[in-house]
Amino acid sequence: MVKRYRLILTATALLLSGCNMGPQYERPAAPIAPEWPQGAAYDPALSGKAGLPWRSMIANRKLRHVIGQMLENNRDLQASLANMQSARAQYRAQRSDLFPSLTADGSASFTDRDNNNGVPVNSESYNASIGFSAFEIDLFGRLRNQTKAQFEAYLATQSGMQATRLSLVAETATAYATLAADRDLLAIAQDTAASAERSVTLNQELLDSGLGAGADVESARTVLAQAQSDIADYTTQVAQDRNALELLVGAPVTEEWLPASLNELESSVGIVPAGLSSEVLLQRPDVVEAEHSLKSANASIGAARAAFFPTISLTATLGVASTALSSLFDGNSQFLTASPSASVPLIGGPQGANVDYAKAQRDYAVALYERTVQEAFRDVADALARRGTITDQRQAQERLVTSAQRSLSLSEQRYRAGIAGFIETLTAQRTLYSARRSEVAAQLLDISNRFTLYSAIGSDDSL
Repeated sequence: MVKRYRLILTATALLLSGCNMGPQYERPAAPIAPEWPQGAAYDPALSGKAGLPWRSMIANRKLRHVIGQMLENNRDLQASLANMQSARAQYRAQRSDLFPSLTADGSASFTDRDNNNGVPVNSESYNASIGFSAFEIDLFGRLRNQTKAQFEAYLATQSGMQATRLSLVAETATAYATLAADRDLLAIAQDTAASAERSVTLNQELLDSGLGAGADVESARTVLAQAQSDIADYTTQVAQDRNALELLVGAPVTEEWLPASLNELESSVGIVPAGLSSEVLLQRPDVVEAEHSLKSANASIGAARAAFFPTISLTATLGVASTALSSLFDGNSQFLTASPSASVPLIGGPQGANVDYAKAQRDYAVALYERTVQEAFRDVADALARRGTITDQRQAQERLVTSAQRSLSLSEQRYRAGIAGFIETLTAQRTLYSARRSEVAAQLLDISNRFTLYSAIGSDDSL
């Protein structure tokens, strides 16, 4: 009897390797150029193996600590992890349908009564069994394709978590750099305010001695007032930058781990190479996520097609039964029951519509995949365009600051010598103030671009 039961299970396992109605998956051709854009805005020196782990890109000790905090505490990352774990549980639940679910049962009944003649009648009945109920034999691949679709959905959430991690590393580093930049701007405003205050004092003294003009005093006060207004604004910006950084980190960041200025980051943040071919984008986490979603939709077509074919299920039980507990497991007490059933759709039903829906969802997933690849290409191209020109921009900005400083120094000398009016000095003060702020903006743009390029390439983040 046991041998017969084993034969049934073996035959069931063999039937699992039946037909598969799912279409063969083929990756869509990437709708992008095979190489990165060329031209005046692009720097060919960034070729080489594409990508760079963030720990290799960032050498700054404080920033590495802050990013480490973020990876432990960020709530978006925790939500993404929970989403992946949910998808994995759904896949395991779906996969369980491929195998029989064994159950064991035991029962006993006792009767104690009088018959029609008043004679006591006592009876006992014992039963123990093991078996499975309504197990579907997957001849046409419906369950296998549903399982594959769920598995690809799980892999999509896994890639989605990697994409979230990649994006958060870049976002946290950018927020850190933005805080450093605003601290630099606050220092520049404070320095300008101190210089303007000296000008106001000087012009007031000249006015009091009869050698100056009231208009010069008021002109000097305009620069002072502007700088004081900017100090208040940058003080707010620094506080808000810190709030934004702590939101990303998911925990307070103490002062010892905060940047003093952008110069701290200048030499400790590397430049991520983009490689020679745009094919590297096919490994970017969000692109991989979109492809897994496409594979899931492709497998769903097979499950929908299989619904046109017969569904075969089997219920089988192997057990022992006896009127005496002592003889329950004797050889003569064994029994085996098997109840196969089959159903096939004939007329009507949603099967055709379900196939059309699955195909439309597959086409939708193809479009999303291609769109994701195109957006990834644009992200890299934009970052490379900025990378190719930022050095020239920063060098020009540095020359502007140097010239503005010299101009202010010469104007002040001419004003004190009485050979030029204060308006010349005032103009030079405003020019230098603007140039210094623009220099910080260019420096921030340079450093932020490095983080943007890291994220756009989809760099290996395994370290």
